Amino acid sequence: MSASTTLAQASALYAGHFLFTLARYGLFAGVAYFIFWRWRKDRWQSRRVQQKFPDDKHLHTEVKYSLLTCLIFAAVGVGIFVARQAGYTRIYTNLADHSWAYFTFSILATIVAHDAYFYWTHRFMHLPQVFKYVHRVHHLSHNPSPWAAFSFHPLEAVIEAGIVPLMVCLMPMHPLAIAVFMMYMMGMNVLGHLGYEPYPAGFLRTRFGRLHNTSTHHNMHHQYVKGNYGLYFNVWDRLMSTNHAKYEERFEAVTEGKKVQKVAKKAA
Repeated sequence: MSASTTLAQASALYAGHFLFTLARYGLFAGVAYFIFWRWRKDRWQSRRVQQKFPDDKHLHTEVKYSLLTCLIFAAVGVGIFVARQAGYTRIYTNLADHSWAYFTFSILATIVAHDAYFYWTHRFMHLPQVFKYVHRVHHLSHNPSPWAAFSFHPLEAVIEAGIVPLMVCLMPMHPLAIAVFMMYMMGMNVLGHLGYEPYPAGFLRTRFGRLHNTSTHHNMHHQYVKGNYGLYFNVWDRLMSTNHAKYEERFEAVTEGKKVQKVAKKAA
């Protein structure tokens, strides 16, 4: 096989990973932005976590950094493919090798592992000496839109992507299970940056609601830059007492259509 053929195959592989990542980002963020920020903007105005809207220049910045993140995520995807070819991962392609119960378990286990991974890497990136070099870019969005879902500094993008290589080396995973996890991750990521609260009033008073994060939760993290570090679940923030002191009050105010009062910066 010639060098030019190998280069062409590598380029095609990278392009495929990039287009898949870009399509996920564009579909989830684009649909959310169109529905909530354009088409049903007036109808959902009472459910905005922050009543004001960011300037267009901030949206452009979010898209610019998100496109760069897509390029980096694609490179990580190619790296996983090469690692699998060399026998360093536990990815399997024959669904019969494991049961459907295990297939489902592998997705759920990855979600739970990612939630813990995200919380602690997020706390790390908020250390003052790390924040200004790695995480500050994401926090340029004080009032985020769905386009902020992938708006990371390149170093943060590498950290964010680390969960998939970690999991495929630790446990058997089918490519379809990885794809399902990535779709779930993208949906929840966009929800966190939606700018509107779709969950009903009283949600936090339910057993499920106490354990699950909301759009208000992550939006407050962007607004106040501290507290509310979790991703999918509200478990680590509760265990580590890092929920914002006014989180539940803010959620109820937004979901009940009340005028949101100014919330103190001090985190729980």
